Parts: sequence; C-alpha cells; structure tokens
Amino acid sequence: MQGAVARALGPLRRGAGAWGLGLGLGLGLGLALGARRAAGCEQDGTRESVAEVKPPPPRAFSRAVERSRDLLWRIKDEVGAPGIVVGVSVDGREVWCEGLGYADVENRVTCKPETVIRIASISKCLTMAAVAKLWEEGKLDLDAPVQKYVPEFPEKVYEGEKVTITTRLLASHLSGIRHYEKDLAKVKEEKEKSNKALKLTQDLTKSNQEKELKERQNKATEKAEFARVKSEHEGEVKGRNTKLGKRDKEFEHEEYYLKEKFESVIDSLKIFKNDPLFFKPGSQFLYSTHGFTLLSAVVERASGHKFTDYMLKMFRELDMQSTVLDDNELMIYNRARYYVYNKKGRLVNAPYVNNSYKWAGGGFLSSVGDLLKFGNALLYSYQVGQFKNTVNKLLPGYLKADTVTMMWTPVSNTEVSWDKEGNYAMAWAVVEKKQEYGFCRQQRHYASHTGGAVGASSVLLILPEELDSELTNSELVAPPRGVVVTIICNMQSVSLNSTALKIAMEFDKDKWA
Repeated sequence: MQGAVARALGPLRRGAGAWGLGLGLGLGLGLALGARRAAGCEQDGTRESVAEVKPPPPRAFSRAVERSRDLLWRIKDEVGAPGIVVGVSVDGREVWCEGLGYADVENRVTCKPETVIRIASISKCLTMAAVAKLWEEGKLDLDAPVQKYVPEFPEKVYEGEKVTITTRLLASHLSGIRHYEKDLAKVKEEKEKSNKALKLTQDLTKSNQEKELKERQNKATEKAEFARVKSEHEGEVKGRNTKLGKRDKEFEHEEYYLKEKFESVIDSLKIFKNDPLFFKPGSQFLYSTHGFTLLSAVVERASGHKFTDYMLKMFRELDMQSTVLDDNELMIYNRARYYVYNKKGRLVNAPYVNNSYKWAGGGFLSSVGDLLKFGNALLYSYQVGQFKNTVNKLLPGYLKADTVTMMWTPVSNTEVSWDKEGNYAMAWAVVEKKQEYGFCRQQRHYASHTGGAVGASSVLLILPEELDSELTNSELVAPPRGVVVTIICNMQSVSLNSTALKIAMEFDKDKWA
C-alpha cells in the first residue's frame, strides 16, 4: 500500500514546494468551508450567507457600515423585497458596496455590487447631464420653444391663449404636459387633497391656542390611526407592498405596462403630443415622465445624434460601463429579475414591459458603482472651482460649477413628493441648508432623486461637505468632498430617500469621528 502511494506521489515530489503550498491551501479552504457548513452559513442567499461573505469595511467606517446594513435589512424585511444593493462613497472613494438578498429568486442568484437593476427616474438625472453639456457647448437654448428643435411637437394653446414650452420648463416639470394620468379632474382632485392636508398640518402647528381645533384634530387622528392600522392589516393579507398605499396607485396606469417597442424618441411622442396641457406652462408643478421624452427629442436634435447613442457615449466618458438601455433583447450581464406581490400576497415575477417609450425619464439600467461615479462626477464639478490653490493641478469637471449650481437651485412653484422639505430644481430634488433653533436639528444641503419602475425602486443622494476657506486653500485635500449614497432594489413601490439620507449621515458622522 505504501509503495502504491509513493508511486502515485512520485511525480509531484519534483514540485514538492508548490504541491505542499497547494495542499495547505486546499486543506485550509476545506476546513473553512466545513466550518461554515457546520455553522449553517452556506452561500444560499440568506441574511447569514450574504453577511458572511461581505468584504471587510474600511476601518474608519466600520460603525457606519454595520448600522447602515442593519437598517437596510429592516427595510428589506418590512417591504418584502427580494434584493437590495447599496453603494456609498466618501470624498470620492467607494467605501461600501454590498448586495443583500436575491437578484434572481428562482435561480438563487444573490445580489452583489455588480448587480444591474432598473434605475427608473434616476434616468432623468442622467438626461439632465446631457442637456447641461449641450447648453454649455452652446448647442441648446434652455429658454427657446421646444419646436425650435422638435417641430413634430405641436404648438400648444391653454384656455384660448398660445403658450410656450421650453427645455427649462421641461426639466423642472413645469410644462403642463401630463404624466401617466390622462384625466385632468383626477389630477386636480389629488392635488387639492394633498394641498388641504398640508395646509391643515401647517395650521395645526401654528394654532396652539385653539384648543377646540386641537381636540378635533386628536379625534381625527384617532380615526385616521384606526383606519391606518386596519388598512395595514388588510395590506398584509393582500401583499406586503400594498402597505405603501398611495404610491401603489401610480402603478395602476396602463402606460406603465406598454409592450410596444418604439424605434425612436420622435416616434414615442405620439403617446401624448396631441393631448391638452393640464395648466399654463410655468404656473404649476406636475411631475411628468412624458415631459422628459420630449426632452430627449430636444437632446437628439440639438446634438445631431440619436438620443440613445448620445447617452451611451456620455456614459463611456463618465466611465459608467454597466449603465445601458433597459432593452429586453440585449444580453446584459448581472441583470436582476423584477418582482411584485400579487393579490394573494405571493411574490411573482413583474409583468413584461418595454420601456423604449421613456428612455430619458425611466429607461436605463445601472449598478451602484456606476451611480456613485456619476454622483461624484457632479460633486467634483460642483466643488472644483472652490479649491483655489490647486486650481492648476486639478482637471476640470465634466460640467462647469455654475452649471451644477443651476441644476441644484430650487425652482419656484415646484414640490417633491418623496421629500417634503425639498423643492424640485432641474431633474433633481434639492433640500437647502436650514436651522431654526439653537442646538436643534440642522438641515443639511443635499440633492437627490428617487425612481419607481415596474418591479424596481431606486435612489441617488448627494450630500456635499460644507467647505470652508481654510480647507479649500489647503493643498492636502481635493474634491469631491462629501457623501454619495445610492440604493437599487428589485421590488416596486419601495420608498428609499429617507433611508439613503440616514445612511449618508451615518458615514458623514464617521468621517469626522
């Protein structure tokens, strides 16, 4: 027996050193795997397995990573999302990227940093970057009538008066072009309810002396709380994501589920171009993905290139290698599947849709790594001019600082559904710096955008550092300075903006610890 073993090992003895190393590594891996199996921690997509294989976070941010991971697991469990991917960068350096749960439930494919998911309305931010670049190059006039670039879009009349729609109005959702809802009466009714609720809240906050009103408020609150609990209970029976209530109604519109493939952005205009305006352009705010389809036609004509080609070229310049069109026919590596809950509360695959009618407003796929690159490119552009002593040593930003400032300046008559403290700017929601009372809450300046698509949700949030002259005059630091957070999820109707802000604050706190 020993002779047989010796003959079998004979050829390996000539490379004994390498073989010994291989044997040692093999034994080590075997023991490690055995220990994991014994502990019940195989890579099966469960919380334990995903947490087990995570890369160690940078030492300076280990506390923020642990707290943020715990928060994301809670959100994931609360909404019943199959998978979530998060990415965080601090001062331009990626410090945490991780996937939780499944990118593909049926095939047991876990989420990872490379997972590619629909980013929905974050596509509007990407489109705005293209608009801004063309404006800087003098190829696009933000205040010219859109018919200058897209004569196929008919001139509009509101209440007998000829009106003008410009690129600037489109970017801030002030054009009067409808969203998915075609019935103006329903839109007005929802808006009136929202305004009344907001006004009531403001009045009740200021009317501390009106005791009778307070009593009525308390009674109304009790009824509302009872209704809420009852609704949530019914929602749990019907399916987890029905608990999101009002946002769920958004996905009742037929146009979300179009299956037709449109060959061009000009062709996509036929969906809404002949519909009447909901209000006089510039007078009111109405979030409109169709408005961004018209914006993509403007980009196409101003650039002289097909819109999708122009955007893909921009993605290459920004080094966003995983950002592509949401094309069902293409082979896209690491693409996740999308999920919803049916009426029986069962997880099912989201219905097939073709998003070629809205590339600009909700038609791109991306990864968290790419969205961090995009966020940092804008943050760098926004700050680079402030670093005076290093101005000759730093490369210019993708956009000029004044351009990003314009994009991130709140516009009058706008509002933001996902962050009541903010206003809409140009394809971004912006919250401005504010503090009302000493030693109380400090509201930081940040820009963000959320996204909701069939079977997917997303958010991108940029929290710039508040720079002082001492820092910008130092040659020891360079832009970008601040925290960028992005979260993408393969479940629709998941509100992620407040979660992203909490995570950004955790990392900002650790940065200065």
